[in-house]
Amino acid sequence: MTKVQRFVKGDVLQDSGQKRLCVYRVHKGLLRLYFSDTNGKNHNFMFASEGWTCGDLEAIAFEIESKLTIEAIEDCEVEVLAPGFLNQNDQQAEFRKMLRRAGALQRRVLMMMSTSALERYEHFLELYPDLTSRLTQRHIASYLGITPQALSKLRAQRVGKVYGS
Repeated sequence: MTKVQRFVKGDVLQDSGQKRLCVYRVHKGLLRLYFSDTNGKNHNFMFASEGWTCGDLEAIAFEIESKLTIEAIEDCEVEVLAPGFLNQNDQQAEFRKMLRRAGALQRRVLMMMSTSALERYEHFLELYPDLTSRLTQRHIASYLGITPQALSKLRAQRVGKVYGS
């Protein structure tokens, strides 16, 4: 069963530790999926804007507690797919979408392990071309695994590279 819900900036759609999980299809707005490490630091895992489907795929697939928190970072209109949604008629198409998202996340993990911060930032710009004006520098830096100050330096370095300075 699905239903469209509205969330305001700051609302938590799903908290870590939750076991009865949903999948979310963003119609309008922006979500972030993040986790907190043992020191309490938040790490942005991914962002979901219009047209994206997201959820804690591992927790859903293995019926375990979620490790991810899903938060609205803009006012949102989101289709909430309740547990058991894969038993509906659109299960094959939705499953393919989730596999693509899982593949994107796998690429992200591999990239975090093997590329420079500048390369990760350039990939971020390709993957999310319209989000830089919608996200804070702190959110982007966390997603890249760097500090906001390091992101400022990367941006300056990239501008110099583009303009040949």
